[in-house]
Parts: sequence; C-alpha cells; structure tokens
Amino acid sequence: MRYLWATLGCLSLLCGFIGVVLPLIPTVPFLLLAAFFFARSSERMHSWLLSHPTFGPAITDWQTHGAVSLHAKKMATLACAAVLLISVVLGLCWQLIAIQAATLSCVMVFLWTRPTGPR
Repeated sequence: MRYLWATLGCLSLLCGFIGVVLPLIPTVPFLLLAAFFFARSSERMHSWLLSHPTFGPAITDWQTHGAVSLHAKKMATLACAAVLLISVVLGLCWQLIAIQAATLSCVMVFLWTRPTGPR
C-alpha cells in the first residue's frame, strides 16, 4: 500500500509542478494532495515538501490553520479575472462565459472566505 501512496504522491507533485507553468492548472491543491500521500508513504518526501521554500509555507498554512495567504488570494483572483477576460476577448459564446463566470465566482467565494493565516 505504501508504494501506491508514493506513486499517487509523485503524480500529484507532477501535476502541481505542471500547474506552475500552465495558468489553468491549479498548483496548491495538487501539492496538498501530494503532502497527504507522502505523509502515508515517505517521511523524507513529506519533509522535503513541507520545508520547500516556495511550496512549504502554503501547505503548512493550510494544514495548521486552513488558511490561504493574502498574496495567493490576490494572485488567484487576478488569474480568474484574466481567464474570464480572455474568454470575452476571444468571443466565446455567452453560455460558456456564463458557466465560467459562475464557476470562477464559486471558487472566489470559497477562497476569500478562508482565513488569511498568521503570516
């Protein structure tokens, strides 16, 4: 079972790293998932992920306080606005834009109702 957790952790980590480069793929949820899987399979990988200078603080804030940093909230809001603006500029049909707007609004409500955390 440990190998399954480790494999799922590596796949989640890979998806998280892909999310750093591709703007529509979320990064932090995959890293949270990787931390979950590594906690059950590899103490070394779990410790590495939590001590990572870029990704570690976001994971630690979420695990200890259920919090999202103010910077992350602002960046996610900008990314959602950019996606919606690009859709409008590209002239996508209004039904698709309406679905995007509703979905992104739900994401923003969830994100902005999370605590900001101690940092």
